[in-house]
Amino acid sequence: MRKKIIAGNWKMNKTPSEAVALVEELKDLVQNPDVDVVYCVPAIDIIPVRDAIKGTNVHLGAENVYFEEKGAFTGEISPAMLKDAGVEYVIIGHSERRQYFAETDQTVNKKLLKLLEHGFKPIVCCGETLEQREAGITMDWINMQIKIAFGGVSAEQAKGVVIAYEPIWAIGTGKTATSDQAEEVCCGIRKTICELYDEATAEAIRIQYGGSMNGGNCKELLAKPDIDGGLIGGAALKAEFGQIVNYNK
Repeated sequence: MRKKIIAGNWKMNKTPSEAVALVEELKDLVQNPDVDVVYCVPAIDIIPVRDAIKGTNVHLGAENVYFEEKGAFTGEISPAMLKDAGVEYVIIGHSERRQYFAETDQTVNKKLLKLLEHGFKPIVCCGETLEQREAGITMDWINMQIKIAFGGVSAEQAKGVVIAYEPIWAIGTGKTATSDQAEEVCCGIRKTICELYDEATAEAIRIQYGGSMNGGNCKELLAKPDIDGGLIGGAALKAEFGQIVNYNK
C-alpha cells in the first residue's frame, strides 16, 4: 500500500513570522500516522518553518531549486543550500513556474536529476490547459511531460519521486476535476510509468492530485485507487488543511 502524501504549496504567501504562526495553528490539526504531511514554503520561510516543525510529524519542502551546484546565478537556490537547511521535498515543474518563469520540460528534467543526485524527494508537477483538455490531448500532453522529465532517471530512483497531476484550469480557479476525471489521468500517469519502467515501479510511485482540493472534496478524490495524495494551494494556508490530512477520519 502506498502511503498518502498531503503537501501544502504555500506559493508566495506568509512572511517568516506569519509562517511560524501558521505552523503553530496547524500543529494539532495535521496529526495522522497514515499520511505524510509536507509544508513546501517560500525560501525565506524555510529556516523558521524548519525550527517550528521540530518534534512534529511534518516534513519540510521547498517550492523550487536550480539545477547547478553553485555559481553566478543571482536569486537562485542550490540543492546543497536546501539540503543544509533541512529540506526533504522539493516541488519542480509547477504550472506557475512554467507560465511565469519560462520553465520547460527540459529544465524540469535537469532539476529532477540534480535533486535525485542529492537525495531529495522531488514532487514533479504535470497538467493540461483547458484548451488541451477540450482538444482531447490531455494524456498525450501529460505523457510527453512525464517522459521528458524522467529522462535518465533509473527505476529505483523513480520509485522515490512523487508526481503531482494539476489540471491548470483547476488551479486557484475554484474549479475541480471530478474525482473520475482526476482518477482517469492519475491512472494514465501510472500506466506511462509502467511503460517507461515496469509494473513494480508504477505501483510504488505516489501520484497526487492538485487543483482546488479542499476539505469538502478531498474524501471523494482520495478514495480513488490511483490518487495517493494532494498538492494543496489555498487550503494549505488555513485550518482546513487539517481536514484534508485527516480525510480518512
